[in-house]
Amino acid sequence: MNQPAHFFRLSRLLTTLAVSAMFTLASAAAQPAELSLAKVVVALKPDKNPELMLQEKQVLETFLTAQLGRPAEVVIPLSAATIQEGLANGTIDLGYLGATDMVNAAARNVASILLAGEFADGRTAYDSYWVVKKDSPHQSINDLRNRPVAFASKTSTSGFIIPVADLRARNLIGEDGNLETFFGRNNLYFGVGYVSAIERVIAGEAEAAAVSYYVLDKDKHLSAEQRAGLRRLQSQGPVPSHVIAVRASLSANDIARLRAALLQLNQPEHTALRDKLFTTKLVPVDQQAHLAPLADAIALARRALRQ
Repeated sequence: MNQPAHFFRLSRLLTTLAVSAMFTLASAAAQPAELSLAKVVVALKPDKNPELMLQEKQVLETFLTAQLGRPAEVVIPLSAATIQEGLANGTIDLGYLGATDMVNAAARNVASILLAGEFADGRTAYDSYWVVKKDSPHQSINDLRNRPVAFASKTSTSGFIIPVADLRARNLIGEDGNLETFFGRNNLYFGVGYVSAIERVIAGEAEAAAVSYYVLDKDKHLSAEQRAGLRRLQSQGPVPSHVIAVRASLSANDIARLRAALLQLNQPEHTALRDKLFTTKLVPVDQQAHLAPLADAIALARRALRQ
């Protein structure tokens, strides 16, 4: 009499164990396996105050080491070109790049977009600013004719590429991109990042600087005193947001594992760190769609540099 009940209980137990095993296997399949890398090397753009970047380097190393179970090293090369070379030769695994630098890396097939910045309004684009001293007499970009100006760098999306495209759209320069026809000879300065361009303005060596909006609007790059002495002259854009690029030679599993780790920065307990490091929420994007708006602007900027 007890035998059917015994078999029923045994059958139910086996079914429960089988279902549990299936869920365990499905969960394991959904999660990337451990990294094959012994160490993860991340490169940040040198576009902020050096002391601030040193602090960010340390906190990002700590975060990634905890998330990945691997030592993480954060480096701050002198240029985005150095980051691209590291992605190409395998000495850098992740790089924080502007959209123009990402276009170049993608063209060389050395990296792809892992994640991009998304702003509070849901856009993955932002504005470029021309910034002047607060007491500057200039009221529009037209007032900068034959005046010395500073660009963030020759490769900066918001600090060069988009401002040059805007000058062309306003017919202030020609299709050849010759900036001297508007600003005059010997009136162009190129920095190694946003801060270096702004410092030209503060020192009186340039009357305006082309930078990202957040250099002026956020407290990430400049001191409160510096920002108080500056104002926006004009905005232009949109500028595709910065990206975290991943080395193309990594395995699909390693790429998935790195993406999952960085997406943890969107969790409430990590958003303060995320915003300090990357300014915005991090989201997956379609690489071609994200970079598409830059094609013509980059071609014009290249012509400008050949003048």
